[in-house]
Amino acid sequence: MNDVTYFPGCSLHGTAREYDESFRGVAKLLDIALHELEDWTCCGSTSAHSTDEALAVALPVRNLRIAGRHDRDMIVPCVACYSRFKAAEAGAKEHPEYLETPYEPKVAVRYALDYFCEPARSEQMRAKVVKPLAGLKVACYYGCLAVRPPELTGVARYENPEHMDRLLGLLGAETVDWSYKTDCCGASLTMTRTDIVVELTGRIVAMAREAGADCIVTGCSMCHANLDTRQTALAAKGGGEPLPVFYFTELMGLAMGHPEVKTWISRHVTDPKRLLAKKGLL
Repeated sequence: MNDVTYFPGCSLHGTAREYDESFRGVAKLLDIALHELEDWTCCGSTSAHSTDEALAVALPVRNLRIAGRHDRDMIVPCVACYSRFKAAEAGAKEHPEYLETPYEPKVAVRYALDYFCEPARSEQMRAKVVKPLAGLKVACYYGCLAVRPPELTGVARYENPEHMDRLLGLLGAETVDWSYKTDCCGASLTMTRTDIVVELTGRIVAMAREAGADCIVTGCSMCHANLDTRQTALAAKGGGEPLPVFYFTELMGLAMGHPEVKTWISRHVTDPKRLLAKKGLL
């Protein structure tokens, strides 16, 4: 049994509830014991880092101090939270004046996708696959923050990452080659500049479709929301048939036979059940 600290963040307790549930579900299947961080608070994304540099460091550091009380890694599914934690670690070192007391890192912060892609867990997952995702062609969409900036994330192939592709390949899916896997979806501009988000998400969906993908897979709650909720509008404008958008943890759960998969995907705006049924996976 692997014990880790779990930081769900705000979105996984709200609009990305299926991400939280699928993460918890696959963690249990892989004998990973999750200890949700006690008394955790918002990491400050995007409200703090776009308005107050000191607050953008202080909010994540508060959570990091609590996590540092435990001798275990902290796993973060929300890539925006992960980005803020990594930035805060660097910010606390560069600007100690932002904090009332100095901060010394005592916990390893791990992005959930990176954690599951490690060889030991990948092999463990492979052994538990009961329903290979054969025939499912997926476009792995990493987005901006999972891999950049590389000096914070440590991802070497930040322009063309492949670790999610390998993970989905182990599940039996076919991953497509495409050049938009790290393009921005518009992120938090969804309310303030909807026109930009529609343009960017439309381009991503169109390129995934052109590459021959049946669906898009991501590990970012903001990317999922932007891509999933824009499909109907894009289709109405002649953008082609909607492409379902999955969290990578949902497809992990599907391949490993988790009984709650239908509940998770029933919350999607773009219904993926017809696609999965067509592929004999549901």
